[in-house]
Formats: sequence, structure tokens, C-alpha cells
Amino acid sequence: MRQRIKKRPMSDINVVPYIDVMLVLLIIFMITAPLLSQGVNVELPKLNSKPMPAEPDNPPVVISVDKGGNYYISFGGATAEEQDKPVEVQTLVNRVAALLKYAQEQKRPKTRVFVKGDTNVPYGRVVELMSLLQNAGVEGVGLITDPPKG
Repeated sequence: MRQRIKKRPMSDINVVPYIDVMLVLLIIFMITAPLLSQGVNVELPKLNSKPMPAEPDNPPVVISVDKGGNYYISFGGATAEEQDKPVEVQTLVNRVAALLKYAQEQKRPKTRVFVKGDTNVPYGRVVELMSLLQNAGVEGVGLITDPPKG
């Protein structure tokens, strides 16, 4: 006569695959995190100001002015290579006007434009940029600052 062997339910969970996946994700995030900080190295003025609310479905256009007075444009669809290259004045005006026109076509008329000016750039260069943006059809411009330390 055969004896029945009772099988107990297994109460152990094999976590080795989960650890492997976690380590792979950790390595991926460690490699990609430094790549996410893109843009032009600009030393922003340190001021106390209220942060603007983020709108993920309507990314802003950011125009940067480095200490050499060069203009850079950054927007939602720009690649890192495009954002790191200085643009000429006429190219800047044309791109901003095209971005605003595209935003209106997409039913997003409230596309915000921000200026990110280096602390050491001459004031006249920032005013010139704001005038260029006004010529491109921008109604309002926000200025980006860093909060003071301490």
C-alpha cells in the first residue's frame, strides 16, 4: 500500500530575482542622473522669491545668457546638443516666435518664457534679450533666480 505524502504549502519567497532587478535599476539611475542636469552653466543671482508652479503638460521656454553674453534656448523638445550651442540673435527670435505659434496651434496659449541670466552678464545684455523676446511676440517674461544659501 502506498503511503500518501502531504505537501505543505511553501511559505518562502525567493527574493533573489528582485534583488537583481533592484541592482540593475540602481546602476541605471546612477548612470543617468548626472546626464539629466543639462543646460548652460549660469551663475544665477541669489534672491528670495516665490517658486512658480510647474506645469508638466506645458513646459516653459528658457532663454539663458552666459557671462560671455551668448544666448542659449531650451524648451521641451530640444535635445541636449541643441541646448548647449549658442544661438544667433535672429535665430533666437525666429525659434521663440515659432514655439509660441506652435503652442497656440496646440491650444496652449499660456506658454511661459523665462530668462536665466548669469550674475556677471552686463545688464544691457539682459534688457536687449527682453526686447528681442518682446519682438518675437512674448507678452510676459519671468526671471530665474537661485535661493540664497543659509
